[in-house]
Amino acid sequence: MKKTGATPGISPLMRTLAAYIAGARNKPLPKAVTEKTKHHLLDTIAAMVSGSRLVPGKMALAYVQTLGGHKEATVVGSRFVTNAVNAALANGMQAHADETDDSHAGSLMHPGCGIVSASLAMAEREQRDGTALLRAVALGYDIAARLNLSLGGNKFSNLGHMTHCFGPTFGAAAAGSSLAHLSADQVRHALSYTAQQVCGLSSYARDLEHIEKAFDFGGMAARNGVTSATMVAAGCTGVEDVFSGERNFYMAYDESLRHGLKPKPEILVRDLGKTYEIVNTNIKRWSVGSPIQAPLDSLLALIRAENIKATDVKELVVTVYTQGARITNNRDMSDINMQHMCALMLVDGYASFEATHDMSRMKDPRVLALRKRIRLIGDEKLEELRPEKHGIIDITLNNGRKLHHHTKAVLGTSQNPMLRAEVDEKCYDLMAPVLGKKRARTLCDAVWSIEKVKNARRLRPLLQA
Repeated sequence: MKKTGATPGISPLMRTLAAYIAGARNKPLPKAVTEKTKHHLLDTIAAMVSGSRLVPGKMALAYVQTLGGHKEATVVGSRFVTNAVNAALANGMQAHADETDDSHAGSLMHPGCGIVSASLAMAEREQRDGTALLRAVALGYDIAARLNLSLGGNKFSNLGHMTHCFGPTFGAAAAGSSLAHLSADQVRHALSYTAQQVCGLSSYARDLEHIEKAFDFGGMAARNGVTSATMVAAGCTGVEDVFSGERNFYMAYDESLRHGLKPKPEILVRDLGKTYEIVNTNIKRWSVGSPIQAPLDSLLALIRAENIKATDVKELVVTVYTQGARITNNRDMSDINMQHMCALMLVDGYASFEATHDMSRMKDPRVLALRKRIRLIGDEKLEELRPEKHGIIDITLNNGRKLHHHTKAVLGTSQNPMLRAEVDEKCYDLMAPVLGKKRARTLCDAVWSIEKVKNARRLRPLLQA
């Protein structure tokens, strides 16, 4: 449709942002960023594969199967092929079906479940190559993190808004726009459609089955981001600059008068092309909630150093930041229950994916007996150190010995990143039970050499089960 009348004013910020998103597909990534992007691409695909067999993943597949859809992209872990919007929704929910996927501490979000799901669906839809997929994923992380930080990050979350959806939705839209080869003008429209769709309330924490949470964190962001990109690619036009002017996006979330929170839109374009936020994103060593990562690292270190058995422990004290203690204290779900996970690791000597998600272990007499000897403490001093998420374990043994371990940088965080071999081992272990050992190995190898993939649809046989 041909526009009439004068084009509304477009801010320098929007021009810079839209031009960067539109041009990212032609901009090579630094070598270290390329490697880190592969880590997160594989890690999120592994979360999709393993999540396809959990309740949220099963529900996501069952739902999109009722929708049909033009065959553009696959739902991972199945043989169902649907349109990119539906595939992004299902894969996003699968990627956050449990607590396996990555996290960006500074902006308080799980970027991969929304952004990688959207990127994979769009790469299949547009039949892009592996290099385009990598560049889109890295771009999505950059935009997502900056969007949340521009809103205030943790302070914005404390007001009840869900940062886990806000940033990833814009990240998914940016990645989708790149893979759709949208121009800078079209990117501006896609960002406007995204602003209209972005939403989310922190009430998700009351979801006991993780189904709504999987939708909130992964499915909704991926679906809405792909919707923005594909609508504009189909010719839809929109507001030229949703981030400035009358009744703009930031005005809707300017809560400075009541809460001292003032959005900073300039963060959206700060150091774009210089600081790549995927490098600052954490990969989880353990398939559990983020506050439990550090305590499990500390506990495993003590178990291995001192050859501790569950029967040796008189008392175990876990100290984490106050919010972490609050959201993991004796929860009904095994993988976000601090006391259960620490007891499970002591009983088993490790915390495997299978054991972590075995709800029957919540009634294991050995685990229950040990949980009675575990105390969880929320520490305000550790809260002040966030986004770093420390964990302290203090054990009193039956013989009177006292053991102490303080994890300041969890393995997998940007301060203590996992090696390629460690990421590969985690992802292979997650995927082999679903895909089989041979196909899981082939898929891992394909992602490590993703630049050789000329068409994302060639990954489809490896992703299906």
